[in-house]
Amino acid sequence: MRKIFDAHCDVLYKMWFNDKISFKDSNMLHVNLDHLLASGGKVQCFAIFIPESVRIYDKFMVALEMVDIFYERVLNENSNMKMILEKNDILNLKDHEIGAMLTLEGCDAIDYDLIKLKTLYRLGVRSVGLTWNYANAVADGVREKRNAGISNFGKKVIELNNQFKIWTDVSHLGEKSFWDTIEIAKYPIASHSNAFSVFSHPRNLKDDQIKAIIKKNGVIGITFVPYFLRENYHEASIKDILNHIEHICSLGGDRNIGFGSDFDGIDDTVIGLENFRGYENLLNELEKHYSADLISRICYQNFVDNFPK
Repeated sequence: MRKIFDAHCDVLYKMWFNDKISFKDSNMLHVNLDHLLASGGKVQCFAIFIPESVRIYDKFMVALEMVDIFYERVLNENSNMKMILEKNDILNLKDHEIGAMLTLEGCDAIDYDLIKLKTLYRLGVRSVGLTWNYANAVADGVREKRNAGISNFGKKVIELNNQFKIWTDVSHLGEKSFWDTIEIAKYPIASHSNAFSVFSHPRNLKDDQIKAIIKKNGVIGITFVPYFLRENYHEASIKDILNHIEHICSLGGDRNIGFGSDFDGIDDTVIGLENFRGYENLLNELEKHYSADLISRICYQNFVDNFPK
């Protein structure tokens, strides 16, 4: 069974809303332990995403609540799940073990406070997305019309990511913010973004952005969000995912491409990829078009090789 590194899911968001959800086997989750064990899941990233409805002065506390869910209800209740803090933690996983890594989706939770960011590092966050779709103290997101880029405080955040050897995630950034970030970040990734040339959704990356990530040895996680894949998103299929993979590979990205499903952050799903078990269908299609080595790199090895520490 092939190993899969999935760079983005919103399990913690769902479990925060509903404390009755069990990570082990809940059918309310696209990603659960049973799905991971059955389908080759080897490293799963768990995003801390703070809903817009949370008041600004409550956001950091909600982030901590999600961290607590990660430790208590994902790790402590499921002995197969092992915390990932560095590359060796991935390399030392046993056959029956699955790595679990905390990520931050948007810096809204830290406001203007680097101590809050350092606290999240120390609690295990290993990838920091600077924005969600809109503006915060760090940067303007892709839906912020002014497109003002990275703030002075945002530059400090990226420099701190560099210092602590943390991925800086450019998914959701506006174009000016992207280019400001790519200039500063030592360890850039796009955890869940697709190719704008294949489908022109504003959350997708343009060719020059893809090439810039490749040049800095970053990784782009192809995402399964149907409306990032094609226009008639209700008809989105695995073939549409392959179109985005093929385009990024054509730009020289065969060592810079992976997966970031966005499972549990979406309501609509790709046909044949209704939950994590659908990776089997995706792998079957990949095997029709690509070498075993390239498939292994896309599914797992590229994100592992580019892990900063």
